[in-house]
Amino acid sequence: MRSPGSTVVVLVGAVTDDIVRALGRLPNVQAVRLTGDDTDGAPSVRELLGSASRPFLVHDLDPLQNVAAAWIAFFADPSTRGVLRIEIESALTAFAAGEAVLPDYYLVLDPEHLEPAESQWWLGVLAAVAPSRVIPVEPRTAAVQRALGALPTGRAWPDPAGWLRELHLQVPDRAGLL
Repeated sequence: MRSPGSTVVVLVGAVTDDIVRALGRLPNVQAVRLTGDDTDGAPSVRELLGSASRPFLVHDLDPLQNVAAAWIAFFADPSTRGVLRIEIESALTAFAAGEAVLPDYYLVLDPEHLEPAESQWWLGVLAAVAPSRVIPVEPRTAAVQRALGALPTGRAWPDPAGWLRELHLQVPDRAGLL
């Protein structure tokens, strides 16, 4: 259900309504806030992807947010490995059904102020899977606009089934290291 003409970018971290609104005013960006307090009536990701008509589709609904939370929880308490497995399989099912899509890029806003485990998720685990697809950015509108205009090329995300099912082997503080 993905719009072939749009580059999908998910904003994570210190996302604000002001940044999303400012991006939405750009002529080549469709920006939508899908999380937070004022999202009643927001389209589903599937609807959003099907109707995307601009070169960039930017939103803040991370399709891996539950997997990330489960991975972080697993290393705080290894007895939660079953929860991690369930979240991984749920994400893979959503990808297969077209209910969610792994974005082309993640822009991680204000990475210096993330909790250490979150930082390991974004800048360790995900960045190791596809280094050019996870980009740290200052939490300012101008910085996010510059990042959108300078997205690097690189290999696409590998099949998520392979690397997601290996997440239990990615240890914080060593995530992404060979």
